[in-house]
Amino acid sequence: MSRPAPWRLDPASYPKLEVKQTRFQDLDTMGHLNNVAYASLFEDARVRMNQQLGRVNGGKMAEGAFRAVVARNVINYLAEGSFPEDVEIALGIGRVGNRSFEMLAAMFQSGKCIATCDTTIVMTDPKGVGLPAEFVARLEAVRVKSDEL
Repeated sequence: MSRPAPWRLDPASYPKLEVKQTRFQDLDTMGHLNNVAYASLFEDARVRMNQQLGRVNGGKMAEGAFRAVVARNVINYLAEGSFPEDVEIALGIGRVGNRSFEMLAAMFQSGKCIATCDTTIVMTDPKGVGLPAEFVARLEAVRVKSDEL
């Protein structure tokens, strides 16, 4: 995988920022954060963003929310992460389609980008209709800042 575009490595490119604690159990035998920990930290930030977007409420689908699934999740590991230092996960919305959207995130530790994560979320129900207009407006409000999208 090629190195991410420079804007992906800048936390200012993302409208949201989540601080996450690392845990001792996140370490692998080499003493750095394992790949499952990266995935879990990104997932937690993604779920919280879905809450802010109104898709999730109290860990369950919000009333009236459309059904959707993660269709693609790609993590680009750039550097080792460590414990006990917190990580900052910057995230925002990338491309928005008729029935899908991208959540783009980057994980930082000590000011250095240690990973990026690109997640495509696809609407599965109701069938035959696009993303609701009011939801698309909420997505547009938290778009990443990039001339490339």
